[in-house]
Formats: sequence, structure tokens, C-alpha cells
Amino acid sequence: MSDRRGGASSGGGVRGELKQRVKTGRGRTLSQKRWLERQLNDPYVARAKREGYRSRAAYKLIEIDERYKLLRPGQRIVDLGAAPGGWSQVAARVVGPSGKVVGIDLLEIEPMAGVAFITLDFLDPEAPATLTALLGGPADLVMSDMAANATGHKKTDHLRIIGLAETAAEFAREVLGPGGAYLAKVLQGGTEGALLNDLKRDFAVVRHVKPAASRADSSELYVLATGYRGPQGGTRSSDEG
Repeated sequence: MSDRRGGASSGGGVRGELKQRVKTGRGRTLSQKRWLERQLNDPYVARAKREGYRSRAAYKLIEIDERYKLLRPGQRIVDLGAAPGGWSQVAARVVGPSGKVVGIDLLEIEPMAGVAFITLDFLDPEAPATLTALLGGPADLVMSDMAANATGHKKTDHLRIIGLAETAAEFAREVLGPGGAYLAKVLQGGTEGALLNDLKRDFAVVRHVKPAASRADSSELYVLATGYRGPQGGTRSSDEG
């Protein structure tokens, strides 16, 4: 369920502009060759390695935070589908020692200073109580860069990732405190209407975000809901863009 595609940023210089090509070797499929080629030529992947981030996805959160000021010192943050830990890493550096970041995933994650990683399915009925206890109180932000395994069928993949976002939103409602925020990956398309309507019921502002670090050929977007009102909801408001 985690986004494990790796990542990084601009390398600069003539060498960074030369595309590396990968031969299709024994045991390597054409799709694997294309994925590896894309990784080798992705400037965000190179930047992540230079700057010590665990994945290129870190820059998506950095860019979103620069625009919307989501992260602040002292916050309690939940990172759903956290492996390999890029988003948790960014969050921990901002919230500092007075804050708390808990990352949850089905995969074991290498330990990281400032983050508590737990191996658990967030769909487990006990997960909200477990996360709240680890945080020491309600969350200020629930974030998710989860992506379901791709089937290659565009409509099916879209439905699956929207389903993940909807389920993660239900989890967020159980652990967020008043004024909290929810950030999750979705895909461009017309089937997330129910998700947006549900979020508008419980959050003051709901918008779509497309960080520059998202690959140009990717249909991924992020839905950002801020100003959690609580489960009772209230007057709807939205600002998509």
C-alpha cells in the first residue's frame, strides 16, 4: 500500500541532462527497464540521494507545505502507508522534539530519529486508538501517499486509489482534533466526487494540489482538507486549486 517508487530532485549541469538508458537484461521485463530508466533520469531521485531523503516523494510534501504551511513545530502527525519514510522524515524535521510523528505501514520500516514507526494495518479496528495513544492525543495532520498496486487498467487503478483515500479519510476523522488537516494522494478523474463531498462536510476548505515534484506524465493529484470541524460537520466550503 505504500508508495515505494523512490525519488529525488534537480542535478544541474550537462551531465544531469544526459539521459541514461538501460538494457533489457535477463530476467528484466520491458516495464522494469522503463521504470529503472525513469528513476535514473529523474532529477528528484538524484536530489533525494544528495540531501539524504528516503524517497523523491519527500519533495512533494515539502512543496505542498511551502505553499499551504501545513507543518509546524509541536504538531502530532500520522503518516499512513509511510514506507520508506520520506514524508515522515520531512514532517519530523519540522515538528521537532516538541512534536510527534507516527508512521504506519504493512511493511517494516527502518528506524528514523524523531519518528515512531509501527507495522500495522490502519484498517484494523484498534488502529485509531493505538495511533492516538502513541501520539499522546488527537492528531493535527493525517497524511497519506499510499497507492494501490497498479493493474494497468486506468479506470480500475483510479477506483482503487480513490477507495484508499476514502478509507484513509474515515480513519482521519477518528484521530484528528478540531482544526486538523488531511492530505492524501488521488488521481485525476471524475469519480472522486463522493470523497470531496464528504470532506467538504467535515472540513472548512477542500482543494486539489499538484506539486511540481509529481512526475509530469503522472495523473496523480493530492486532496488537501483543512480546518476539521469534527464528525458533526457544518457549512460546506471549498477552494479547488
